[in-house]
Amino acid sequence: MSMTQSTEEQACFPKKVAEAYFNPQCQLPYGLKMEEIHNAMNDFVEFLGFVNQQLHTKSIPRLESFLMPANFSSIVGEFMNMTIPRYCDSLVKNRYHNGHPDLIPSTTFSGDAVQYSTEGVEVKGSRHASGWQGHNPEAVWLMVFHFDSNTANDDQWDIGPKPFQFLGVYAAKLDLEDWTFSGRSATSRRTITAA
Repeated sequence: MSMTQSTEEQACFPKKVAEAYFNPQCQLPYGLKMEEIHNAMNDFVEFLGFVNQQLHTKSIPRLESFLMPANFSSIVGEFMNMTIPRYCDSLVKNRYHNGHPDLIPSTTFSGDAVQYSTEGVEVKGSRHASGWQGHNPEAVWLMVFHFDSNTANDDQWDIGPKPFQFLGVYAAKLDLEDWTFSGRSATSRRTITAA
């Protein structure tokens, strides 16, 4: 990037993920390896950079700058669901529509599809380092891809352009006791969640 590039143009180049930041002692389930996660994360960085650079040539804001924050987080998670199995033969994307969890052990379920199982890995993308939510408390492996990026709300807070970057990836086997159920009042329209 040259010094003559605008900050908006510079923000079209997400930051690569350095393998040196990963914990080499990390023990992951289902034969998943740290290198495979690293590769999938950098695939997302390349994808987002390509899309944003193309949008910039048409004077269209970057993807993360115009999507609703939850929609962009969903794209991060779905991209990981699609990409991790490219590197890890022992996991596949759950083909059941809205099935749980997102990644399931390969050759375990007919057609690589299951409506609900405790075998597999639930995947989320989040701008937050904690407080992740789901619709139900689940005893399952959870993997969260924590990132920093602009949002559609940044203009109102006078936050300038910044490149997307992953801040961490966290994985753990959760039990039902690890969740806090958040109900809702009789008049609330908020989706019922667990955190």
